[in-house]
Amino acid sequence: MVIKKVLISQPEPKGTSPYTEMVSKYNLEIDFHPFFKVEEVSVRDFMSQRVNILDYSAIIFTSRTAIDAFFSICEQMRVAVPETMKYFCQSEAIAVYLQKYIVYRKRKIFFGSGTVSSIIEAIGTKHKTEKFLITCTDSLKPDIDKLFTKAKLQHGSAVFVHTVNNDLSSLDLNGYDLVVFYSPSDVKSLLENYPDFKQEKLLFATYGPSTAKAMKDARIKVEIQAPSPEAPSIAEALLQYLAK
Repeated sequence: MVIKKVLISQPEPKGTSPYTEMVSKYNLEIDFHPFFKVEEVSVRDFMSQRVNILDYSAIIFTSRTAIDAFFSICEQMRVAVPETMKYFCQSEAIAVYLQKYIVYRKRKIFFGSGTVSSIIEAIGTKHKTEKFLITCTDSLKPDIDKLFTKAKLQHGSAVFVHTVNNDLSSLDLNGYDLVVFYSPSDVKSLLENYPDFKQEKLLFATYGPSTAKAMKDARIKVEIQAPSPEAPSIAEALLQYLAK
């Protein structure tokens, strides 16, 4: 099948991006339209989870949105986060974002290489005695819990951010050859916006095992999956696919 029009379920990147090369090289038309948005949970919803932040000695962050939500909840609940608290982030960019709220000190801020499993590596044996609070989105909570349980780390988790479907009524999916999903929440939004959805000839590309699993559970065939040893990013996977 010849791919000419692609829909990517993320905000349009500013400036140049890996997709710029695809547009010029393969004469593609690429549209960007997020399928969902993330919002901070209310204090009431957070309190219903019965989590005491001060019971923990280390916080896990997988996104900048989670950082904003965590410190907002603390402020609203008048929780004074102690100076001794340690922070473990999924990437260096997320770790640097902590400077918005705390003084950046290497002895209490640690980061992985961009994946959730890399956080476990950053913890290593040196910090394994900490009690970790994982700040989750509603869609990622089960997967992260499993990783920490497998690593035998003492932990708890709480949803600080939840996903809300965007209105997709303006999108005509039949006008696209390929749709790119990055999150299980993309799949959830698709099915709830289009309850009678039928895949037919529409192709899908997914990033991450949890997204691929959500597609499998929804009985939707995936044509392109990333990451892989050959294609660490969805953009690279698409370039390789188009080059065939």
